Amino acid sequence: MMSHSPQAEAHSLPPVLIVGTGLLGASVGLCLRSQGRDVYLVDVSPTVEAIAEDIGAGISVHKRAQERGLKNMPLPQLIPEAPYLVVVAAPPDVVAQIVIEQLQWWPHATVVDLASVKAPIAETVIASSSEAHRYVGAHPMAGRERSGPVSARAELFTSRPFVVCPHHSSCEESIKIAHHLGVELGSLVTIMDAQEHDRSVARISHVPQVMSSLLASRLQETPLHALSLAGQGLRDTVRIAGSEPTLWTQILSANAEHVRETLLEIRQELDRIICSLENPQGQGARLSIAQMMRDGNAGVARIPGKHGGAPSAFSQIVVLVEDTPGTLAQLLQEIGQLGVNLEDLRLEHSPGQPVGMVELSVNPHEHEKLIEDLTNAGWKVVR
Repeated sequence: MMSHSPQAEAHSLPPVLIVGTGLLGASVGLCLRSQGRDVYLVDVSPTVEAIAEDIGAGISVHKRAQERGLKNMPLPQLIPEAPYLVVVAAPPDVVAQIVIEQLQWWPHATVVDLASVKAPIAETVIASSSEAHRYVGAHPMAGRERSGPVSARAELFTSRPFVVCPHHSSCEESIKIAHHLGVELGSLVTIMDAQEHDRSVARISHVPQVMSSLLASRLQETPLHALSLAGQGLRDTVRIAGSEPTLWTQILSANAEHVRETLLEIRQELDRIICSLENPQGQGARLSIAQMMRDGNAGVARIPGKHGGAPSAFSQIVVLVEDTPGTLAQLLQEIGQLGVNLEDLRLEHSPGQPVGMVELSVNPHEHEKLIEDLTNAGWKVVR
């Protein structure tokens, strides 16, 4: 009996059209192309579209049209074979209109968007298109601080959540196609109501971005000699403050209701802590501060770690390593030879010093033995 390879099966499917070839769109293209899928690319910027093609994310529709001397022609006339799936990876403020347009142009295709806010887009599409049953919202919970196709990676979505948000009139076939897209990207697929999704991402993504940016903005007038004292805590907290302002303006505006709701809760807590700090020796002030810290500890403990387990279930070991090529790789190789599975790893550099600190999270049962083995092998374990 003849067997069929996954790539052979992939080629038997109609192509996928990706509209918007920035970080997400180009990464989707790279992943699908690695599986042998035919992918066409469209972007409002010919340069961005051409770069996405150059990195291997698919075929640039407008570049091919220009080579053939075809200008000002509707998109359906530029693609040899109609797609069965259109992935819209455009900025949030234009996604709904693009989805509506694609539904009109491709009467047999499922249209999926990847915007990080779902409910407003779904409401607009449902109100404006009689073909809304072929539309399904989705949100891959993956990204990078750097944008554009040059930052795209085929592995960007691997083992990351991929939320599918069908609306009340989404047909089963389109829901199935959206679900399968998440599987093809190597993601962990979750089905969620659009409103629930928007409330959830406000707390776990959008408000953290606001808080990080607010804190980082306080550093503008901080003297350089003070900033030189900064440790990993500050760097961890402001890391996402380097995100793209225009995109985040759109995201926060689109999800304003839920973001505002959480910020109001935080403002109440800030006011309480400010009052406590105005008279830290006063009645109940230190209890208030301690309660804030305990509540933070409890919140962190609820964030799933590797394999879904809580980070608090693991033990931490800190190893000092020289900041020289190959040292970290040597440490990881020796840990592997000891038969220890790392649950997590965090690297912190010592400012101005030629050493770094590697924080290792391991199974508690392996904690003491690993410390002993690494110490015997000449590594300096500080915790």
